[in-house]
Amino acid sequence: MNSRELMKALQLIEKQRGIDREEIFQAIENSLISACKKNFGTSQNIKVDMNRETGEVTVYAQKEVTEDVYDGFLEISLEEAKEINPNYEYGDIVDIQVTPRDFGRISAQAAKQVVVQKFREAEREKLYNEFVVKQNDIDTGIIRRIENKNIVVSLGKIDAIIPPKEQVPTEEYNVHDRLKVYILNVRKTTKGAQITASRTHFELVKRLFELEVPEVYDGTVEIKGLVREAGSRTKMAVFSKNSDVDAIGACIGNNGNRVAVIINELRGEKIDILNWSEDPKIYITEALKPCKVLALELCEEEKAAKVVVPDDQLSLAIGKEGQNVRLAARLTGWKIDIKNETQAKATNFIDFDNKEVYIVDKNANNTEESIKLDEDNLDNIDNLEDIEE
Repeated sequence: MNSRELMKALQLIEKQRGIDREEIFQAIENSLISACKKNFGTSQNIKVDMNRETGEVTVYAQKEVTEDVYDGFLEISLEEAKEINPNYEYGDIVDIQVTPRDFGRISAQAAKQVVVQKFREAEREKLYNEFVVKQNDIDTGIIRRIENKNIVVSLGKIDAIIPPKEQVPTEEYNVHDRLKVYILNVRKTTKGAQITASRTHFELVKRLFELEVPEVYDGTVEIKGLVREAGSRTKMAVFSKNSDVDAIGACIGNNGNRVAVIINELRGEKIDILNWSEDPKIYITEALKPCKVLALELCEEEKAAKVVVPDDQLSLAIGKEGQNVRLAARLTGWKIDIKNETQAKATNFIDFDNKEVYIVDKNANNTEESIKLDEDNLDNIDNLEDIEE
């Protein structure tokens, strides 16, 4: 690479990669200082100057003007300095040209290495800037390989790593599988951008609904709460800002086509979509679906709820290994204690005297709306079974 070729390369880098030429010139000069000391074994203070117009390189030995010269490599007398320039004084630094005879070859090689390095750095910076904006969003990738239990997913120009803790235990991952991932973190390293992705994060589900449901994407339907046990079940509370839009219906789609796409992407994970309510009694009732709630009692101070369900639905309310009630509690932020009608009656589970008791009105078009009963109402109910009749 001669001087002319070098200058053309620098112009290309500046234009296509947006790197300041002055930054490259300084990098080349620093590289040449190291090359000079390495190849010529000099102990002098070296300065390399590269002409910004022609690319020609000149090497200087820098010496300090001193009264007594003890090291001829680093110091120069005032008399010798004034022979070069009469304006020099004690303490000044004198530049003496010492460009080696065959330094052109070395400088060309060093310049080429710097240019190549700058190209790589610019590409890394470009990739980082491209993907850092995707942090906390989803992207589609293809599994390239699996190594040390990490899944390497190609996102096109760059790979992302899904570590074991971000993998769904029930999912099977195979090379060449296409899947959507949630980008947890984009970190800049000396080797370029390092991306960590997830298949377990609850935001993955939220972003999938934003992709598949236009009403969620434009904000007409808002996802108010979402909890997930990855690979098994998700509960999602939705709310429509437009009274003419059915939030749940929008998320499910015609014949369930919208939610089916998401369930397929999540490899069969169950998704419960329910209506959000600012009224905790209604919200808890919704969150415990598919179980039907008969009555509940709230303790605001402890943010705890006692819930009564039909005898044949206690297992459904609790869920396998407690999953349904656990997700409902996480979603609503309330501690939930559940008993069936028989247990509630036998243990005075609900205190009708000191707490507000809510009986779910099953005649309200199955909307699970609640009505409050005072003590006068309670006298007309012999037991909770009357609610079903």
